[in-house]
Amino acid sequence: MKAGIFGDFLNLFFPTLCEACKSVLVKQERHICTSCLYNLPKTNFHLDHNNSMAKLFWGRVNIDAAAAMYYFESGSKCRKILHQIKYRGKKELAMFLGIIYGRELFLCGRFTGIEMIIPVPLHPERLKKRGFNQSEWFGRGLARSLNKEVCSDVLVRCSGTETQTSKSRTERWDNVEKSFSLQNPEKIENKHLLLVDDVVTTGATLESCASALIKPPGITISILTIAFA
Repeated sequence: MKAGIFGDFLNLFFPTLCEACKSVLVKQERHICTSCLYNLPKTNFHLDHNNSMAKLFWGRVNIDAAAAMYYFESGSKCRKILHQIKYRGKKELAMFLGIIYGRELFLCGRFTGIEMIIPVPLHPERLKKRGFNQSEWFGRGLARSLNKEVCSDVLVRCSGTETQTSKSRTERWDNVEKSFSLQNPEKIENKHLLLVDDVVTTGATLESCASALIKPPGITISILTIAFA
């Protein structure tokens, strides 16, 4: 009881704000207010096997399914949320989104056949600078809701890449081609892998990752991201 009163007292002077709109969160809200959660632009790709994101990979790499939580638009609340995660160190926000999306996937029965979650890795230098991998934290949230394992020691980034933000589709592919390799490949043999990242634009990074992951025998790959640009 005393802890609750103390928390209420602190909240008067240091209120917790919504990461999307900066309104004050009420007790039952975490990270994002109810209004923003309701109004964020959901893709509902997980309900359509032949969605726009899945089509990105047709003829490029063999995947079982692909989906994203939200549409990414310049100046949108989704963009603000991703900015808070990547550049403000809000790793718990990435995990929160993973938990929410994992619950949706569990309820609809899609992606429940996956056996292991593989986050897109950062280059060690970038990981050291940022302090965390946002894709791994998103994966942790998904793992909690789907009761699956996150494996971060199989797919590795073997070369540094420049930021993808201002590059064309061809430039993005050239930037990440052959940038990923496998270690301990026996850990993923004959498994259905869920490859996760924060945002997909052209699909170049995820395609490069999938091309590396598909090499061991018996691999099936599905893909999930927070946002679809």
